[in-house]
Amino acid sequence: MAPTIDTKATAVHHDLPTPDPETPIRPRQPYKLSTLCVAVENPSMKDQYGSSSVPIYQSATFKGVGNEYDYSRSGNPTRSHLEHHIAKISSAARAFAVSSGMAALDVILRLLRPGDEIIAGDDLYGGTNRLLTFIRTHVGVTVHHVDTTNPNAVIPFIHPTKTAMVLLESPTNPLLKIADLALISKEVKERAPNAIVVVDNTMMSPYLQRPLEHGADIVYDSATKYLSGHHDLMAGMITCNRDDLAKQIAFTINSVGNALTPIDCFLLLRGVKTMAVRMDRQQSTSQLVATYLYSLGFKVHYPGLPDHPGREIHQRISDGDGAVLSFETGDKELSEKIVGSTRLWGISVSFGCVNSLISMPCVMSHASIDPATRAARGLPEDLIRLCVGIEDSSDLLDDLEHALIDAGAIALSAQQNKYIRVPPAHAVLNKAVEQLAIGGSNSKGVDQEWFVSAPGKVILFGEHAVVHGVTAIAASVDLRCYGLTTPRNDGKLSARFIDIDNFQAEWDIESLPWDASAPLGQTERHPEDLDLQLIEAIQAGPLGELGSDKSQARNAALAFLYMYIKLMNTHRASVHFAVRATLPVGAGLGSSASFSTCAATALLLLSQRITIPSIPPPISADHPHLSHHGRHALERHNAEEANRWAFTAEKILHGNPSGVDNSVAVFGGALTYNRPGFGKTGGMESIQGFGSLRFLLTNSKVPRDTKKLVAGVGLMKQEQPEVVGSILKAIENISAQAKRSLADSSEFGRDSLLRDLSAMIVENHKHLVSLGVSHPSLEMIKETTAAPPYNLSTKLTGAGGGGCAVTLIPDDFSEAMMKDLLSELVECGFDPYLTSVGGSGMGILSPYPEHSNMSSKVLLPGQVTPPETPDEAADSPYAGASIRSLFETKSSSELTVWARSLGKWLYV
Repeated sequence: MAPTIDTKATAVHHDLPTPDPETPIRPRQPYKLSTLCVAVENPSMKDQYGSSSVPIYQSATFKGVGNEYDYSRSGNPTRSHLEHHIAKISSAARAFAVSSGMAALDVILRLLRPGDEIIAGDDLYGGTNRLLTFIRTHVGVTVHHVDTTNPNAVIPFIHPTKTAMVLLESPTNPLLKIADLALISKEVKERAPNAIVVVDNTMMSPYLQRPLEHGADIVYDSATKYLSGHHDLMAGMITCNRDDLAKQIAFTINSVGNALTPIDCFLLLRGVKTMAVRMDRQQSTSQLVATYLYSLGFKVHYPGLPDHPGREIHQRISDGDGAVLSFETGDKELSEKIVGSTRLWGISVSFGCVNSLISMPCVMSHASIDPATRAARGLPEDLIRLCVGIEDSSDLLDDLEHALIDAGAIALSAQQNKYIRVPPAHAVLNKAVEQLAIGGSNSKGVDQEWFVSAPGKVILFGEHAVVHGVTAIAASVDLRCYGLTTPRNDGKLSARFIDIDNFQAEWDIESLPWDASAPLGQTERHPEDLDLQLIEAIQAGPLGELGSDKSQARNAALAFLYMYIKLMNTHRASVHFAVRATLPVGAGLGSSASFSTCAATALLLLSQRITIPSIPPPISADHPHLSHHGRHALERHNAEEANRWAFTAEKILHGNPSGVDNSVAVFGGALTYNRPGFGKTGGMESIQGFGSLRFLLTNSKVPRDTKKLVAGVGLMKQEQPEVVGSILKAIENISAQAKRSLADSSEFGRDSLLRDLSAMIVENHKHLVSLGVSHPSLEMIKETTAAPPYNLSTKLTGAGGGGCAVTLIPDDFSEAMMKDLLSELVECGFDPYLTSVGGSGMGILSPYPEHSNMSSKVLLPGQVTPPETPDEAADSPYAGASIRSLFETKSSSELTVWARSLGKWLYV
């Protein structure tokens, strides 16, 4: 017989029957929750022998047909007792017992469908974050991580039809942040009636908090914690009051078979009986521990402290402060010493046990969250979490005090005759690494100018062939795009793209199509697909009057506005964004990717999604590496985040970009690229050890049709597969050889590298000519540079058919000969650019005065006192601007030297 889902076994009576009144005048009071925890009787499931403890029905099957129980996966009497009991103390109509807390969340998340959106907190248990990441990647569910302690931050993400679930924790783990469960539930129900409000109540347990009473639809607990209390079983509980949700949950549990086993149900029932007395003791000691640490001057996170953020809200929705607290020491290494010095506090990732536990979340329970995301969410690397047990409070405090002393965190003060906190030598250093400089004490955020830059790129080998599966090699060029954001302070957004049709425009920020955009959380990535609704709204609204004669400017403005609306939804900064370039636009040198990277980086800085580490003090010999790892992680996060958004902008500009151009613009150096398919795994790989090379880039100024050129090679391949196949194979060999030479340049020597590259450039160009993608102008450049006395190697780059040619310049090529060559190319009507290849990626002008070569006001040549120009006047929207005027008026030839002279640039 097929198993059936038991729907009667979990039927619940909210109130445990109380004795009849002694007299009508003196009725008995309902039992308190602590009494209900102990009384596990289920009136509808009397034991035939009258046992005082619920029996363990350790049976997989039950005899008979059509009975209440037939198969323990679908229902078991011991489990029914447990579910009845948990529902009773949770103010729930239904309860379900499963194999773990994460199993409970997995069951709940199975209510979602592809295309649904879920709003979740930004301070989540690491396992929750991991599972949400999985469903976002593999199920097609959009996850918004927001600060749920602020209901106003949640509301913009609530969509009336798309929002399917809101996942809350209060207090959160491990920062003990408080969310107003009642208010958020109310707002969600009003704005998205079909959305489900789910609360992880593990930190509180039903004894201290019952979210169903405050509007939640589903509540789940890791019963491994406080419900059990002894860490001798794994279990999860789900409770709800809606029959429709209960039926779906029951179906999933029966289908996947993750219901709790009878023996574990018995153990959990036994644990719940003592929950009240355990938690009362644990809370009392937690208050003493939190007060002690707070008195020493540590930053302590605990709802029981008077100045804990959201304490009034917590007191309104909860019956206690819980038994988990955390504190910051200011130094990760110091925290590790404290944790390792305890004896009574056990080092463990969990909480809720009768034994007291200590841990460092960032290296234990939350280690699955990458360091950059932890930093962005404000999770300190030095954080210590304490989970207080039922030991004697004096023993726990004594053990903790000894650990603090042994670690050097506190010392006896002879003057005060008590232990006081010793400021860690590297507290400032570590905090500088972890803080977001924007919004931190060392930064003015949107109230300052951000000056950014990104290089162009050149395809050294593999043009056209890359479309057909051949490896391409690309490298950055030291011709750059520069972007500058300047505060306006007048509620407007403006942009000027001097080298793109001399475009300039101004928009009222509140009139932008915000409603057309699906908002993103602070740490949330952009989905793979573009928001077409937003693109259409921008084209019809802010850019509606821009004619087709300025298509380049229109596309650039579209990319900029798209990213602005996506990134600045919760902080709509009033700024002016100006762009300049020493890179020729439309010449096949990655100018659009360079623009995209500058725009993305500037907006990420304004939206506080990327970080600039503060300036650390000198590092002592005792701790030489404390800042390095943190700074490296933040720099990697900056680059990866900028690259993702630059690629988004490239999608807007080009539809289906390869990702090569923006990767080079962000990371610099050189890389190889393969398209997926063709029997290969697609992707990019950095060429380590690539040394900077001098190249002459010559713009033929002949426009080219990239799509037409690519299509022509494809047609030729169809008509002459063997001929084209042999050409592609030859180019593949060149790319492979070039990669080896560039990576091993230090081993074989500089001269050998230049000779090899010169020969490969000549050979690669011949193959491209055979594919029919050259142009007379490019051949003229090649002949000019190859003729005596120059004898240089030149090839086309990019799509060909015009655009640019690249010429390798040997180290010993004289300045006089270079001057003659440049003059000759100019006389032929070309624009030559002498540059380096393989240099730095995106750069940010350091915002710190220590790195600046500027005075507070920029003096023009011959001036003694800076004038009050319109841009700097107090009533100007650009009040306080220091370099905007010069940036927009410098000639292209002066721009690079001037930009470098402003101060220290921070490069990837």
